[in-house]
Amino acid sequence: MVIGAAVVLFIASFLDFSSYDCPQGIDCSRFDSPNAWDALGILMSVYLAGVIAAALLIVSRAMPGRKVAGLDLGQFGAALSVFALWTAFWTIIDINNAGAGLILGLLATIVLAGGAIAGPLVPFLKAPLLSPAGPGQGGQPPYGAQPGQGYGFPGGQQQAPYGAQPSQGYGYPGAPQQGQPAPADQAQAQQAQAPQPAQGGAAPAGDFTPFWFAVPVARPLYGEDGSPNPIAELAPGTWYLAVEQRGQSLIAQTQDGRRGVLQDTTGIQRG
Repeated sequence: MVIGAAVVLFIASFLDFSSYDCPQGIDCSRFDSPNAWDALGILMSVYLAGVIAAALLIVSRAMPGRKVAGLDLGQFGAALSVFALWTAFWTIIDINNAGAGLILGLLATIVLAGGAIAGPLVPFLKAPLLSPAGPGQGGQPPYGAQPGQGYGFPGGQQQAPYGAQPSQGYGYPGAPQQGQPAPADQAQAQQAQAPQPAQGGAAPAGDFTPFWFAVPVARPLYGEDGSPNPIAELAPGTWYLAVEQRGQSLIAQTQDGRRGVLQDTTGIQRG
């Protein structure tokens, strides 16, 4: 709806903006019919404003969450489309003989504003333009991580950290491992195997089991000494290893071996 309305609006800007009756006996063929490009105010406030609004709505739908000066692109585009409709309506009321360009422009702005407002409200209009593959589709992990990235990928073929062997079934969710103990022997094997202490820190307390996780948005990683300055930043699309839990926080390890406290664990994706 939005793309079609923008195309129609752009075409309408080249059509006659107003029409007039030619008096009898006068050759009117030598007079050019004006269009929106002959009136800068109408061109910018109706036609180009509508096209820009459509572009903002498309970008917002293709890349959700993008903001400019703290304003969501979708909201700004919807407001601009309503402004274009408002201006077109009062312009056509003010002109006695509206031409095809103005009439078609008014209809296009009605469709544009309707699509912009109905987008967040109507369920079948909420679907994103670019549908990312889910965690179970095509072997792709969540948050944009790609297969074969080495350390940060939980299904990668690399040696498990902290001294665990692949045959122990440790730390690599999603892919079966050769030599993994049978279900009946797993409890006994896990009791016999104690997690080794991590370098520069204490061993995981209690029955905590290290796991892989990814963050939905970039989040700071603070030092274990309680320093207020972050030592690293966890980025979406990469898997990190949680080695210990302290209250509501997690002790996480980055790809280069640094350890720190992840204070905000809301919405993390476990591997």
